[in-house]
This record gives sequence, C-alpha cells and structure tokens, in this order.
Amino acid sequence: MSRRRDQLWVSDDVMVVALPTAFIFAFYCVSCLYSIYRVAMDPRHSAQDVVRCDLCETAMVQMYCDFCNVNLCFACIGKHIADDYDKHKVVPIQNRKSTLIYPKCSTHQNKYCKYHCKECNMSVCSLCTTISTDKHKGHTFSVLSEIYNKRKADFTKDSVEIENIIFPTYEEMATDLETQITNVDGEYMKFTTLVTKHGEEWHKEIDNVINKMKNDIEEMKTKHLEVLKKHLDEIKQIQSLIEQSLITLKEMEESNEVSVTMEYRSQNKEFRKLPPKVRVSLPTFSPNTIDSEQLYKSLGSLIPLSITKNENGYTLKKTETSPKELMDEPELVTTINTGYEKLRSVTFLSEEEFWTSAKVSDMKCFNVQGTVINTIKTKSGEWPRDIAVTNDGDLVYSDVTTKTVNKVKSGQTEEMIKQQGWKPSQLCVTSSGDLLVTMYSDDKTQSKVVRYSGSTEKQTIQYDDEGKPLYSGKATIKYISENRNLDICVADLRAGAVVVVNQAGKLRFRYIGHSSAAKNEAFKPRGITTDSQSQILTADRDNHCIHILDQHGQFLRYVDNCDLKDPFGLCVDKSDNLFVAEISRGNIKKIKYLQ
Repeated sequence: MSRRRDQLWVSDDVMVVALPTAFIFAFYCVSCLYSIYRVAMDPRHSAQDVVRCDLCETAMVQMYCDFCNVNLCFACIGKHIADDYDKHKVVPIQNRKSTLIYPKCSTHQNKYCKYHCKECNMSVCSLCTTISTDKHKGHTFSVLSEIYNKRKADFTKDSVEIENIIFPTYEEMATDLETQITNVDGEYMKFTTLVTKHGEEWHKEIDNVINKMKNDIEEMKTKHLEVLKKHLDEIKQIQSLIEQSLITLKEMEESNEVSVTMEYRSQNKEFRKLPPKVRVSLPTFSPNTIDSEQLYKSLGSLIPLSITKNENGYTLKKTETSPKELMDEPELVTTINTGYEKLRSVTFLSEEEFWTSAKVSDMKCFNVQGTVINTIKTKSGEWPRDIAVTNDGDLVYSDVTTKTVNKVKSGQTEEMIKQQGWKPSQLCVTSSGDLLVTMYSDDKTQSKVVRYSGSTEKQTIQYDDEGKPLYSGKATIKYISENRNLDICVADLRAGAVVVVNQAGKLRFRYIGHSSAAKNEAFKPRGITTDSQSQILTADRDNHCIHILDQHGQFLRYVDNCDLKDPFGLCVDKSDNLFVAEISRGNIKKIKYLQ
C-alpha cells in the first residue's frame, strides 16, 4: 500500500489514516506535553530503572520500530518516521520483533531480498526474479520467509533433541564416570587392605617388598584416575560445546536476523557420534605362600590395569519426547494380492506375517512376501465379520450367524463367547489382553461395545452421560481399535463418525471428517487402527484415502497417494507400517507413513 507524507503508520493493527500536516504537528505537541507530564508525575520515575525512549531518552516506551529496532514513546513516532514512511514498522512494545529483517539486495540497492535463488544459493529481491538477466535467467526461486520459518522449526527440533536426548545422554555418561572416580579410592583400599593383611603374616624382613607392592598399587591407581579423569574432561568438553550450541540455538530462535539464520549449520550430527566408552578393569591380587628367598615373587602379583575402548559402549538416551513424525509423502512399500474378491479385514500377527479375511469362509495368513502360509475355515462355513490376533498369537473371529466369537488355537477352533439377542461384529485385542467387541441387537436398533476378559463380560459401553446412544443402531460396520492412551475408537459407518470414548466409556469426541475440495463424497469410515504415537487412522473408502488424527481428534493429514482404491480394513504393525485392505481389488498394501 502506498502512503502519502501526511499519513501515519502506527502498526498493522491500526488503520492507516490520512492526517493533515497541521494535525500531525498538534498531535506531536500534545503527545510531548503528555509524556513530560507522565514522567514528572510518575512516582516511580526517580526510584526505578524503566525503559526509556531511544530518541528523547526521557519518556517511557510505548511503541517499537520493528525495522530499526528502536524504542519509541508516542511523542517521538512522527519524528522517527519522518525520513521515510515506507521503511518503518512501528508496533506496540509488546509486539516488537514481529517483522522479519530482510537483507538488502546486492544488485538493487533500494530493494530487500525476500526470495532465494536455488541455483545461485543466494537471497534476491523481487526485481531479480522478474527482470530477465543472464544472472538468474531460468532459475527457481523460493520465498525467503518460508525458508526462514522452516529453519526456525529446525532450531526447535535441534533444541528438543539436545535437551531431551543428547545432553541427558552426556549427563549420564559424566555421572557414571564421576561415580567411578568416587569409588576408585574405596575399591583400591580393598586391595591395599588385602595386601597389608597378607604382609602381616610375613616376617619383618619382607617389609621392603610389601612397600614396593604398595607403591605399585598407588601407581596403578594414579594411572586409573588419570584415564578416567581424562575421559571425563573429554566428555565435559563436548558437554560444554553442546550447552553452547543450545544457547546459540535459543538465541537464534528469538532472533529475526535472516542472514544469521541462513548461516546456521546443525552440529547435532557430530554430537550424535558418541565417543568410545573407556572401561578400566581393576587390578587383582593373588597371594602366594611365603618364600623368604623370593619375597616379592612369592608375595603375589598384581595384574596391571586393563584399559579398553568400546566404540558402541554408549548409546543415545531414548525418550518419549522424541516422537516419530509424519512423512511429507507416504511411501508404498509393497502390494500383495490376496486373491479375495471382497477383502475386508487385515490384522497384524508378526513383523513378517498377517491374517486376512473376506466374504468367504477362508481366513488366510500371508507373509510379507505375499505367500500364503496358513488357511483356516470358519466352523460354521459362513464368512467372518472380523478377525483379530490375541497377545498369544491365536486367531479370533466373529460369526453373526452363530452369534459367537471363536478362537483358533493349535489348529482347533473353540467357542469363546456365545450371545443371546445380540450379534458380535468387529473385534480388537487390547494391550491388557482383553477383547473388545462391537455388537448390534437382533432387531438391528441398538449397538454397543462389550469388553471381555476371556469369556467373562467386564464392561458394556452403549450410552453417554445424558443417556443417549453413543453409536448408530443400524447393523452396519463398526470397526474398533484401542489407542495407546487406552481410549476406545469406533468407526461408525452409518453415523459417518469416529466415536472415541475413554477407558471408562466416557465420550471424549466425535470426528465427522475433514472438509476438502478434493474429497467429494460424504465421510463414511470403515476400518480403524492406531499407532505408537497414539494417532488414529481410519479408512475413507468412498474418497479412496486414509484420515490420520491425533489422539484428541484433530485432523493431521490424508494418506491419499499410493494408488489407494476402496480402502477398507486397516492395521499397523509394531514398526508403524500401515497395512490397508482394498476391498474391490483384493490387495493388501503396506505403506510407510512415519519417519
């Protein structure tokens, strides 16, 4: 926006108003008098150190020029911006440093660089990107503020890694060495006492030998301490570098200097390279029988210090504050065709194996290479509504025709649960080994979730605190999964929602989809699963994608690449690989989406 010289720009939050020059002068005079009055009448003026205006050096600060980094009172605003209205950015003092300070263009002196030339790896102004010159002709430009913001985010990641992983690891290393040093005297005292006690049994003529051996022990102890202290000094020196790096990162996080940000190079890679762990074995004393002719030899011998360096002795501290992150672009690892025409469910068995089921009585177990390694038929001959795997590795399936949940153990099928008036549908095994089952009534008007311990019913989840049904009553798909925080997540197809309750069955939230111009069909979730980050993944068949939510129901992203078509059943293995059952194609797709 262009501004005439009779306009006053106070801040982005204040409308730009065209004011006559006389009015500005009057405002300036009144502001001066007001500031003088405030300073004179403020009882704190002479008693406390307050921030003063950088121009008049007397009035208290109310505003700040984000471009010049200058503190201003109201009276000095007009004076400060008089030289060039366009370049100044005056904001309230509490909003200071909200504007990026761009470097000046080396080619166009009156322009500031707000772009970055990828080919030249340099900052450029808008003229450099538009004027056809040989220097940047045909080059690719990025918005400098976006690179700046990404670098700022990298600072935060580095800080988090240093604070939560790298520095705590070195703290543990230093503490371990300090403990060893503290214990050295006590350990060596044991050897000295042992040698002394053995020496007392000898005649006085061996005193010289005893003294010589004590000296040998003292020398070993000295060398032992030297080795440990040297290693400790090395560790503490690296600690100091890490602390300095952390201080620098925090200063850079608060800084808005683009040049400094662009020059930053992460040292975390070097910090991750842990030094070898020094292990010093204590000497041992082996006493011999007394031999007056060979005192020293007969008294015993000390095995010298054993100093080794194990390159893999230290490992970085693992912490829950270093979570996996969503990949920018999920990757298709492999596609396995199951041969099913209507593939519905997939459940994780091991890192190499998984079970599948469809609208046939056969349930197939595949390895990740796509080979069928086991096939089991339902006892009734009907197709299973869902399958799950117990913590012992046994297959469990539901059968609505017999109103049972069955377990296959050592090739034999046994009935676990038998219902009356309700039909068991989808299943999941909890972290504690319980079984969660979604059910609908025979008249198809009610739905509920039931928790079982073995064959014993422990909990029923059906209504909210107001007595209203939590789930739609129709006999439709309601896949279920337990989250890492023990929430119970149900994909309610007919309701068009993911319904999440806590362990006690209290409603936490409902997710009804995420609006997107690219997703034209209504949200009707099918399969559902959770991962190690407590993220919820649910299949959106009609829009050919997977929704990923955080544990509070906030949408994070879609998985809508990898040529997904009609995703239905879902599961996640222990390495957070996503397995997707495509109902129409009969494919299982293994997708990597976390890094």
